[in-house]
Amino acid sequence: MSEAKNFIINTELAPSHLDEALEFIYKYYLLPKPENFMNIGKKMENNSLLLSFTALEPKHGWKSRVEMRSGAPIVVDLIPENETPQEFLETLKESLTIAVQFYEENIRQSTLYFAWVEGEDVIPEQPPTSQKRLSDRLFGSNLLVIYILFFGINIVLFLLLGLVYAVIAILSFQLLIVIFSDRIYLARNNWRITPENPNVHLIEYQLPVEEFKEFREKFGKEVVVQMKKEIYDKTLAVGKKPTCEVGEEIFENYGFKCTPESKLEKVVNVYQIVETAAEKFNLPVPKIVISNTMIPNAAATGPSPSHGLVLITTGLLVQLDEDEILSVLGHEMGHLQGRDPIILFSIISGEFLLRFTLFLPIVLLNPIIYIVLVMALIFFVAKFFETRADLVSAMKIGQPQVLAEALRKIGFNRLQMERAASTRIPGWITFDPHPPIYFRVDRLEKMETPLKVKNPLIQSAKDVFKGFRRSFG
Repeated sequence: MSEAKNFIINTELAPSHLDEALEFIYKYYLLPKPENFMNIGKKMENNSLLLSFTALEPKHGWKSRVEMRSGAPIVVDLIPENETPQEFLETLKESLTIAVQFYEENIRQSTLYFAWVEGEDVIPEQPPTSQKRLSDRLFGSNLLVIYILFFGINIVLFLLLGLVYAVIAILSFQLLIVIFSDRIYLARNNWRITPENPNVHLIEYQLPVEEFKEFREKFGKEVVVQMKKEIYDKTLAVGKKPTCEVGEEIFENYGFKCTPESKLEKVVNVYQIVETAAEKFNLPVPKIVISNTMIPNAAATGPSPSHGLVLITTGLLVQLDEDEILSVLGHEMGHLQGRDPIILFSIISGEFLLRFTLFLPIVLLNPIIYIVLVMALIFFVAKFFETRADLVSAMKIGQPQVLAEALRKIGFNRLQMERAASTRIPGWITFDPHPPIYFRVDRLEKMETPLKVKNPLIQSAKDVFKGFRRSFG
């Protein structure tokens, strides 16, 4: 029989939503699945909501009593019955964590976010546009997408310059992008983090959905930006902390009341976290830029560790705690330490040259099929480097389970789809350099520290092949 398992679920919820999170799980997760949950009950106890139920696995007859107590964090107790295996408890833990993330995602839709960096201009939050997503992918740690876009340009250059000069021009241009990728990122993003300006200030107002709609209809995006600037002018601009109380005063000036129970405030010393990660890897501190978008993401680029840059979004700072941010940055430091942009550029450039020499007879048979197969192969090889970055973060930062938890939070939607899929093969063969999240989470969860791996890339390639084979069932 498995032992009782206790764990916590950290949330970014304001006090007014802590009980609502369990109400959400009760209504939308437990009640619709009577075949999986029974003895469902809820009650107020010590000023917090206690949700209790029995989780079932009908096929094998596994059972576990579950108690969830609202708060920050949410406290969960799993008490298994009979011969319930640990695997069932781990799956149950992940399912409950994902359920909380779905509720948080719902709350994010009606949340006003205000972010500042001291000494920098006030910049409004950038919506998750397709142009922004593409731009971030172009200059991310792998730079693979940018090579795909060059196929159309290649044809034009071949027509204008001829084969030899076109190949030279294309490879030279791509190399320049790799060499100057850190400067390109530095020029196009919002805020620069330095030892003198190390902090990102965040304030959230988590409003009821109807009130949020009313607010946006009444004031619009421009007024939100103006409010943000007024809060900045009354606080950071004069050396004061941007407290929620100041925010409420500004809100009242616009005829809107925000209750203290709906607010959260947070100050993240980003430079210190990046510096800690760099020290773990024995690397110089890279340039640091912050993109003011609620999409949780981080990326690293640059031709070498000494000319590296990391990008962090405000969404990542909002959703993760500092240990989780550190582990994610450990992943990005792994890319810088391994010189992944240069290595992947060399792989793609080598294929590009072979395409017009040794492989040319094969290409001429069916260029489209050739390109699709080669790109699928290159993206599959890129998964070796992403998997190595996870492993290196676990080795250097020493928190593989924390990185797994961070991946659960920022990739919960995809993780839920992967877990529920009848087949997991598509997650391995899509044009995405990252392996499926379920594979990354499971791999990290099984790691025990301290980790000592002689060749992380070879080990990671083996793990990818093993995970791919298992996807066939």
